[in-house]
Amino acid sequence: MKPMAQLAMVMNLDKCIGCHTCSVTCKQTWTNRGGMEYAWFNNVETRPGQGYPRRYEDQERWRGGWALDRRGRLKLKAGGRLRKLLSIFGNPVLPVIRDYYEPWTYDYRALTQAPLGDDYPVAPPRSLLSGKPMRIEWSANWDDNLGGATQFGELDPMVRKVRETASEKVRFEFEQTFMFYLPRICEHCLNPACVASCPSGALYKRGEDGIVLVDQDRCRGWRMCVTGCPYKKIYFNHKTGKAEKCTLCYPRMEVGLPTVCSETCVGRLRYLGVVLYDADRVTEAASTPSETDLYQAQLGVFLDPEDPKMRHEAERAGIPADWIEAARHSPVHALISKYRVALPLHPEYRTMPMVWYIPPLSPVVESLAETGFDGEDAGHLFGAIDSLRIPMEYLAELFTAGDVVPVQDALARLAAMRSYHRDINLGDPPDESIPEAVGMSGGELKDMFRLLAIAKYDERYVIPTAAVGDAQRLEESAMPDGCSLDYEGGPGMGAAGPLGDDSGRKLLPLMTVENFHLTRERQTTDEDYR
Repeated sequence: MKPMAQLAMVMNLDKCIGCHTCSVTCKQTWTNRGGMEYAWFNNVETRPGQGYPRRYEDQERWRGGWALDRRGRLKLKAGGRLRKLLSIFGNPVLPVIRDYYEPWTYDYRALTQAPLGDDYPVAPPRSLLSGKPMRIEWSANWDDNLGGATQFGELDPMVRKVRETASEKVRFEFEQTFMFYLPRICEHCLNPACVASCPSGALYKRGEDGIVLVDQDRCRGWRMCVTGCPYKKIYFNHKTGKAEKCTLCYPRMEVGLPTVCSETCVGRLRYLGVVLYDADRVTEAASTPSETDLYQAQLGVFLDPEDPKMRHEAERAGIPADWIEAARHSPVHALISKYRVALPLHPEYRTMPMVWYIPPLSPVVESLAETGFDGEDAGHLFGAIDSLRIPMEYLAELFTAGDVVPVQDALARLAAMRSYHRDINLGDPPDESIPEAVGMSGGELKDMFRLLAIAKYDERYVIPTAAVGDAQRLEESAMPDGCSLDYEGGPGMGAAGPLGDDSGRKLLPLMTVENFHLTRERQTTDEDYR
């Protein structure tokens, strides 16, 4: 056994309203510079739809992720070392700019500097790549809110897969259409194909927190990582010649702050926390022969932080105590392993993704009420799950490689939570048969309700700060008779420490970024703030 810690995320799709605030704030923070105009580390897709880049899920074309060879061993779909060597100077399996979109701006000088005349001036679009006039035909958010439209819905690779087995499940007549939003970032996988694809070794997975990063000094711009990533969440900066990707906002995470997309999410649908896993079992789980068994195989990789034996093994492996404690209170671990309502995105890629999703529960309550039944009655809700507006088979193709059972179980638990708390909200005694029907207790349903509905900031984001804690302990370390500056009556008593107002023996809570900059300014300026 080799216990390791991973920072992971869960998104509740029932809460996503498609406002794209997460995308815009991520764009402003990470990719608002030359060469990355087309790149969106975070994007929100409308489903059904083609996604971004277009049809990225079609791995028969893009050759991303892993497959099994004849001996049952993992191999990259894009090929091994020989194929990479033969195509290193001209990799043909790459999305081109039209699969993303050609970014543009507007020639506002045509408006502001136009001479007086009878015609109303306009600002024509110009390419941000070439500077030439262009015609806008596609963008990263082109099919937003058009899920189910015939001209776009038919192009969704998941629709095609569903229709191969259940042709009547996805139809695009107006009265049968459906739509939901799917936010996406880098999956920071346990078995990342991008890392294995990189010839220069520039991509790596950090051992302390599992975040996948690109070493810009080592990157040579071969772009094999773009091919290897099945989620197409690595982008090539055409100005620097380097690959760039989502960093899970590690500078923020290291000081206890959530990612920018999580911090600014209007729907509060994102959860961040620590998951403990056995690194020795990752390859075995990713090599599971049946794709429909990959979800359960990945669940088997995770370790239970409540098990004293597992905690002891984690301590022996060098995982800091505050990380182990954070894993015990992790909302991600609870939603994935305890309540089992969160599911991985495309486990069939065999990368072991670590951004999981709670599938959307269609507006079944209103639909049942329109038929004259009590829409929140447990019996009616459970019976209606099989006929939800969003086809179960479509969700299964996204989250469980086509296996409908885990999706049904997750939606049944969500429906049970609604029905159980209906009685509580009305002041009636709760029906304990409801949690029993989904294999849970009443207390577990209450805890799950709190986490999904009314969880506070520090419950949704349980982020350990071992590096900050170590730095603080080093600064505050005392000699046997106490710190030489902090002895009774000494110069350190009642004053700031050697590194400013926020150092010294007093323990202060972690500061926000804004307060950090204000304090630094006060510590370095010549102005007297007293």
